[in-house]
Amino acid sequence: MKNKIFYFLALLLPIFCFSATIKVGKSGDFKTIKEAIAAAKSGDTIFVEKGIYREGTIDIEKPISLIGIDRPILDGNLNGEIITFRADRITLKGFKLINSGREEIRSVAAVHIYTSTDSVIENNIFENNYFAIYVQRGNRILINRNKITTNRGNSQENSGDGIHILGSREIWIKNNFISGHKDGIYLEKNAKCYVYHNLSRNNLRYGLHFMFSNDSVYTSNVFDNNGAGVAVMYAMNVSMFNNKFINNWGDSVYGLLLKEISYSKIKGNTFQNNTTGVFADGATKIDFYTNQFEDNGWAIKINANCMENRVMRNNFINNTFDISTSGSTVMNDFRFNYWDKYEGYDLDKDKIGDVPFHPLSLYSVLVEQNPSVMLLFRSFLVDMLDRTEKIIPSLTPESFVDDQPLMKPLQTPN
Repeated sequence: MKNKIFYFLALLLPIFCFSATIKVGKSGDFKTIKEAIAAAKSGDTIFVEKGIYREGTIDIEKPISLIGIDRPILDGNLNGEIITFRADRITLKGFKLINSGREEIRSVAAVHIYTSTDSVIENNIFENNYFAIYVQRGNRILINRNKITTNRGNSQENSGDGIHILGSREIWIKNNFISGHKDGIYLEKNAKCYVYHNLSRNNLRYGLHFMFSNDSVYTSNVFDNNGAGVAVMYAMNVSMFNNKFINNWGDSVYGLLLKEISYSKIKGNTFQNNTTGVFADGATKIDFYTNQFEDNGWAIKINANCMENRVMRNNFINNTFDISTSGSTVMNDFRFNYWDKYEGYDLDKDKIGDVPFHPLSLYSVLVEQNPSVMLLFRSFLVDMLDRTEKIIPSLTPESFVDDQPLMKPLQTPN
């Protein structure tokens, strides 16, 4: 054992012996960051004093730490990228990065990681950039406690994403605030990403967007008033726990879009005040557990091509429609949910309704087939349809049923 410890310390010894600190600024060793990086050796730390630095693109091609003191500003002058990572073990902390250039083909960003392992982007402010942070071929990258905003794009076409991850593994995105970009966070062709405790608000398209990204988790995030909340598309094994999808409102807008996704879990989330809480198309083997659906236009729209999904122990409260579907085939399981529209009874006092609940109303079916029928909402005719349905439930698919509805709402995590 002693030999192993000695061997480990021997490996670290060159780092402790030869790493140095370098200062940049009026009283520093160098006046520019580029000069300091050129002089630095692997493992060195460069401290940058307060000031405005306009140096064009700063390429970092060795493992170093770049630390801002009193928030120095790196101004891209709307031309090209501000900092690029082209080596492993790079740390960037404490800066304000503004005014990157704009070019969609090259995905110009304030910080662009071209390839890197074990690097950190932490406690920075990003303002008025095209892409703020762009990671491609990253491995074990931490993006933590950054504030990312822009007012630069007034449409999706002329705005980049706040955090864009491409072809990477083990990316940790934590405690960031992102606003004003096309997508707050965009994950494309990645694996094992962890998205925790971010606030993504007022972005033009999605708060968070998955494409072909498997084996990932997002938890305890807030997606507020984006073009749409979250889209998880062409992915599998994605865990979605304890998030809030709120105020995503407008034509064809949803809190969560599931498109061609399988073997995933949606648990403990709040869907409130969205046009549609969850819209599922081609979703298979998804578990919906202990979620709160409240004050939405539609709580869940689940197309007929979705199968083997389980919707259990969720609360459905004050939604205009609890469930809607595009066909008459039902291949999903609804049980033990609380429905505030349920008017059954519980004679045996086991807290489960004695008669089944049919969450799919005839009116929602008619609206799905012809949206203009929405004009009749809360009319006498719709009341008559609802009453008729209770007498003749076969008007809607008989198998679309919760056989064991709960009499009282459940306690949910959020």
